[in-house]
Amino acid sequence: WESSQDHKRVGDGDTGPNTGGMGAYSPAPVYTHSVATQAIDRVIRPTIEGMSKRGTPFHGVLYGGLMVTEEGPKVLEYNVRFGDPEAQALLPRLKSDLAELLLNVVEGKVPSKLTWDPRPCVCVVLAAPGYPVKPKKGQVITGLEQVEKDENVVVFHAGTQRQDNQWVTSGGRVLNVVALGDNYQEAIDRAYQSVAKIQFEGMHYRKDIAARALTRPLAV
Repeated sequence: WESSQDHKRVGDGDTGPNTGGMGAYSPAPVYTHSVATQAIDRVIRPTIEGMSKRGTPFHGVLYGGLMVTEEGPKVLEYNVRFGDPEAQALLPRLKSDLAELLLNVVEGKVPSKLTWDPRPCVCVVLAAPGYPVKPKKGQVITGLEQVEKDENVVVFHAGTQRQDNQWVTSGGRVLNVVALGDNYQEAIDRAYQSVAKIQFEGMHYRKDIAARALTRPLAV
């Protein structure tokens, strides 16, 4: 039942070209119990049952990218992997052992019920100059050691490499800064406070990640 919602456009207010994702937050208030039930009954379960009937049962990560409409959830895409940054806002909330869960899937065992941290999580993508059209590479990254001191924050490396004993950019989406908070505002503030400690030439990011969640706050 857990969910996350991403931001595809490169600019604030959903402006500019589409990207692989400029950030995400979890859970998504728009994914209500009613919407979740519809998604399972109309989309996920028929897909799983259909593959089984065809003799091609699926074991693994099935990520359903949905759009919530007035007619209910509609399928935008399926991926057979963890989506990013969607998963990077979701998985920090997972309190169950992920390795054990994945092993159970491989061995065909029914996993035990998952345990989740009720706190919301926000992920902000730090992108290279020129992204998403023609990102530049090789910029030196500083400030990571300051961010890593906060136990409620984690930084996922997406487009980086180690060079001359320092981190440099090597892709379009460079870093994903993820923060947990007791409510959406706290998670947002913590994420952006961490973002402010990181620098590399031409770095850009959206400044409105999870702003939509504030109009439908989640009680935790």
